[in-house]
Amino acid sequence: MSDVRHVLVLPDRDAAEEVVEALRERFGVREEPHVVRDALAGEDDAEDAQWLVVLRDEEERLDAGELDAFAGEWEGWREEP
Repeated sequence: MSDVRHVLVLPDRDAAEEVVEALRERFGVREEPHVVRDALAGEDDAEDAQWLVVLRDEEERLDAGELDAFAGEWEGWREEP
């Protein structure tokens, strides 16, 4: 088994939570993705935070391009971990 991870960067918490639900429905993700708040460097304001959805893909069945397009539906993108 490999330790492949995908990191989806979203603009806000609501979008991140919606993405978690949609990952289950659209991609059949079984393991619970982790939602993490990522404050931008030098910013103290909670408004200036991105939200990350980190999911493991040990079977390497998720396509990086599809995930990037998927995150784009919420004005986000897929980041290389």
